[in-house]
Amino acid sequence: MSASHPFQASSPLSVGEPRRKKSKFTYRQLSQLAVSATSCPLRVIAHVDLDAFYAQCEMVRLGLKEDQPLAVQQWQGLIAINYPARAFKLARHVSPTEAKKLCPNIILQHVATWREGDETWAYHDDAASNIATHKVSLDPYRLESRKILKCIKDALPESLQKVEKASIDEVFMDLSAQIHAELLERYEELRGPAPYDDSLEFLPLPPTTALNWQADALVDLDADETEEDDPDWDDVAILIGSEIVRNVRAAVRSNLKYTCSAGIAQNKMLAKLGSAHKKPNAQTIIRNRAVQQFLSDFKFTKIRGLGGKLGDSMTEAFNTDSVSDLLPVPIEQLKQKLGDDTGTWVHEIIRGKDSSEVNSRTQIKSMLSAKSFRPSINTPEQANRWLRIFAADIYSRLVEEGVLENKRRPKTINLHHRQGGQTKSRQGPIPSGKKIDEVGLFELAKNLLGQIVLEGRVWPCANLSLSVGGFEDGISGNMGIGAFLVKGDEAKALNTGVREAGVGETISDRPDKRRRIDTSSGIKRFFAKMDSTEEHDDEFGAAQNLTGDAPLNEDDEAYRGLATRAHDERPFSAGTPALHQRHVTDYMCNRCEEGFVSADDLQNHQDWHFAKDLHDEDRGRPGQNTKSSTPVTSKKPTGNMSKKKGRGKPEKGQSKLAFG
Repeated sequence: MSASHPFQASSPLSVGEPRRKKSKFTYRQLSQLAVSATSCPLRVIAHVDLDAFYAQCEMVRLGLKEDQPLAVQQWQGLIAINYPARAFKLARHVSPTEAKKLCPNIILQHVATWREGDETWAYHDDAASNIATHKVSLDPYRLESRKILKCIKDALPESLQKVEKASIDEVFMDLSAQIHAELLERYEELRGPAPYDDSLEFLPLPPTTALNWQADALVDLDADETEEDDPDWDDVAILIGSEIVRNVRAAVRSNLKYTCSAGIAQNKMLAKLGSAHKKPNAQTIIRNRAVQQFLSDFKFTKIRGLGGKLGDSMTEAFNTDSVSDLLPVPIEQLKQKLGDDTGTWVHEIIRGKDSSEVNSRTQIKSMLSAKSFRPSINTPEQANRWLRIFAADIYSRLVEEGVLENKRRPKTINLHHRQGGQTKSRQGPIPSGKKIDEVGLFELAKNLLGQIVLEGRVWPCANLSLSVGGFEDGISGNMGIGAFLVKGDEAKALNTGVREAGVGETISDRPDKRRRIDTSSGIKRFFAKMDSTEEHDDEFGAAQNLTGDAPLNEDDEAYRGLATRAHDERPFSAGTPALHQRHVTDYMCNRCEEGFVSADDLQNHQDWHFAKDLHDEDRGRPGQNTKSSTPVTSKKPTGNMSKKKGRGKPEKGQSKLAFG
C-alpha cells in the first residue's frame, strides 16, 4: 500500500517530451490557500498524535530511559503500554500479573488518584488495591498535554496558525496560510497579479522537477499516476507542510522529551489516518495523487464517522467492510440504503474527500466527574467527601475553559445519585454574578445532595456523579459604573481645577478641561480591590474523547475536558449562605452599611456616593441641560438627597458627572 522513501524525486524531463506549460491550479485557488478555505485543492492539514501518551508522561516524569518497558495501570487493567513493552506482545487486555510474566522488567505505574478525604490528587503506591476509596485522576496528563500544545503553538507563526485540540493527545493543524506565505517567499513567479487580472488563469508550473521528501513515509501513488510525472503546486505545498510538521515535532522532542507521529494530507480525515500509519516517531505524507492507493486497503470502519452502528449497518447492507469493495457502488444505491445525506457523505468520504474545518476552539457542552462505589457508601459524610473531589476535578477543567478570564462558564450544576436500581437527580443554577471556584461548586453540590437525602431511601449509594452544563460565552467589553466616574484624588483634582477656572465657567465652555473617561475599564476602575478579569490567550480548545492510549476501563471515570489544576488563587465562590459571610471590618459605610478593609477603600466608596448624588440632583432639576459623554435615560430620580453626610450642594461652576 505504501513505502518509505528517504529520498523520492520526480524525474527530470525526458528527452523529446514537451513539458506542460501551465499548472492545473489557478490564481484563485492560490488565494484561497491564504484564507484556509476548506474547498481549496492546495489545502494542507496535519494531524499530530503523541506516541503512547500516558506511558510517555510517566516515562518523562520518572526520568526513565527510552528503552525501558512501561505500562500505565488502572486498578487491575492496563490503559497504556509503551513501545518497548509492546515488543513483548503486551496489549491492553493483559492483566498486570500476566504483563509481569511476559516482561519481567516492566514497570507498572498506576495512574494518580484522588483518595477519599484528600484535597488533591497524588500518586499512591496502594491505589490498585483501594478502588473503594480512590478515584482516578487524569490531571497529570492534562498538565503535560497543555505544555505540549503550547510548545506546538510556539513553533508556528502566531498570525498564521490554526490549531485544534482534538483530544488529550491529538492536535490538528491547518498549515494552509503559513504555506501560502512560504510559497510567495520562495517562488517569485507567484507574487504577481494574475494575467489579465483574471483569477481563473492557471498558475505557471513549479520551477523544480525534483522534491526532497527526506525521511518521511511517502504513500505510493495511485495506479494511474507515476513518479515520472512532474510535481505541481499541491506537491510543493504538502512538501512545505512536511517541513513545518518536522520542525514542530522536533520542538516537542527537544523541549519536552515527547515523541509524536504525524500525518500530512489535504484534509483532516486523511491526516488522521496518516498519523497512525507509521508509528512511533514518524510522519506520513499522503499526496493528492496517492489518496486512492492509501485508502484502498483500509476497512471503512476505521474512518472517523464510519464506525459504530453506521459501520455495522453498512457492512451488513453491502456484505463488505473494505473501502475498495465499496468504491464501485453507485451513489444512488448508497442513498437508497443509507438515506440521501448519509449516502452522499459516504460516497465522498471513501474517496478521501472531507471539507471539515480545523476549529481552533472546539467548545464542549458539559463536564462530568463520577464514581461507582464498590462497596457502596452509606452516609452523607462519605458522599460529601466525594463531592469535594468532584468539585475540584471539574473546577480544574473549568479553568481550561476560561472561567478565570470570563471566557466561558456553565449555567447549571447537576447531581445524579443511584441507589439500587433507582436513580435520582437534582439540578440547580450557578449564580452568574460570582466567580466560580471549587469551594462554591462543592457547596452547590452539597445542597443538591441534601435535597435528595430529604426524600429518604438514598442509602446505600452505588454511584454519584456531578456535572456542569449550559455553557455560555462570557460577556466582555461592557462598561461598568466605574467607566463613568472618577474617584479619590482624581475627583478632588477635577473639582479643584473647575473652581480655579472661574465663577460661571462650565465644562462645556472649556472642552480642553473635560475629564477623559477610560471606556476600557469596568466597575473595577472605581473599586480598588476588584479581581482582574482581563483577557488572556486561551492556549487550549476543549478536548474530545480520551482516545488513542486512553480508553479507561473504569465505568463513569472516563471524562471529557482538558485542564490544569487551579493555582493558589481563591476567588469568590459560586454563592452559598456560608460563603457569603462578610469579613469583620472597622470601616463601614454609614449609608449602605457596606464594609471595607481600609480607610482608602471607604473613601473611594464614599466618593462614589457623592458622584451618584450629584447625578441624581442634576436629573431632578427641570429644564437642566447637562452635556454628558454618554446618553442617560430619562427616569425620575429615586435617590434620597437628605441622606448625604458631609456633602453639600456643588459649588457654582462645579462639574456634574453623568451617571449611566
